[in-house]
Amino acid sequence: MQREACHEFADRMGWMIGKEFLEKGVSSFKVSAKDRDAIQDLKDAALKGEFQVLLVFMFDRIGRIDDETPFIVEWFAKHNIRVWSVNEGEQRFESHVDKLMNYIRFWQAAGESEKTSMRIRTRMQ
Repeated sequence: MQREACHEFADRMGWMIGKEFLEKGVSSFKVSAKDRDAIQDLKDAALKGEFQVLLVFMFDRIGRIDDETPFIVEWFAKHNIRVWSVNEGEQRFESHVDKLMNYIRFWQAAGESEKTSMRIRTRMQ
């Protein structure tokens, strides 16, 4: 569903999808970006100039670690990669408020992951 939504969005924007990066069974809340092959492969491709836009279904697909993921998104922006979400639009870094909203987004995503973990632990008990 996420892949299909990304393809439809890219078509509407007139973008060509050159490569897809998928992670199956990797928790973006529990696993640091430095230990996620897809994030490292994306960074390598960005440094090589292989793409101009990073499109995700939702920004929390990049990560859900509140003290790490905002800086990953900003890293892409600093390397002239536009970061877009099908559902949330483009993440910009043109002002202090943009940076704050980026941080708040991933702080909230981390909180949602914590609540989900609590519900699962409670159910399993």
